[in-house]
Amino acid sequence: MLELFPEGFEEVAAGDDVELVAYTDSGGEERMWHAFGGARSADIAADWRDRWKAFHRPVRIGSLWIGPPWAEPPAEVTPVVIEPARAFGTGAHPTTQLCVELLLRLERGSLLDLGCGSGVLSIVAAKLGFAPVLAFDADEHAVAATRANASSNDADVEAAVGDVLTLDLPRTDIAVANITRPTLEALAPRLRVRWLVSSGYLPTDETQLDVFRHVRRIARDSWAADLYEAA
Repeated sequence: MLELFPEGFEEVAAGDDVELVAYTDSGGEERMWHAFGGARSADIAADWRDRWKAFHRPVRIGSLWIGPPWAEPPAEVTPVVIEPARAFGTGAHPTTQLCVELLLRLERGSLLDLGCGSGVLSIVAAKLGFAPVLAFDADEHAVAATRANASSNDADVEAAVGDVLTLDLPRTDIAVANITRPTLEALAPRLRVRWLVSSGYLPTDETQLDVFRHVRRIARDSWAADLYEAA
């Protein structure tokens, strides 16, 4: 299948078996017959290539609109356009929305985005007037996505590849970390910030965090986010 369809194919569970599915034309079907001695075909809608776009819907958070490039933002909002890609973060996930809601309440200042993914929180921060905005992620694809999305949004974000658990992190007014709870707990003692906005875990998770005082927790759809102040 890799030789026949190097652009990709799909594995679909079929009971105890797995079907290998290629979206192709009659020529591709003929190649499958020659290679495997048989194949089953079915017609699909002509718009199948674009159907995935239906899963990426814009969201509105206060004056902010976060959505994909094929959606049209209303005239009265501040748009943040995010291209869905390999990096996490389109604005649709509850943890992202909860972080944005907490950021909206904070006095503007310098901001550190730890585990930036697609850059949505960094770009939102820049649009809201936080500056400078520094973003880090251990995944080079995430940093590339952050830079591309920041550029397309005309947002001043400095993004770099790095492991936030080993980097010498700069001192900033605020840090935002949409990461797992164990990673957050390991990261917290290394931060030199006044405010910490965090999410990526459950409402049943502990609120206590070393060297920080818990200020507020908000939750939605089985996810939680917290605001902390340096102790």
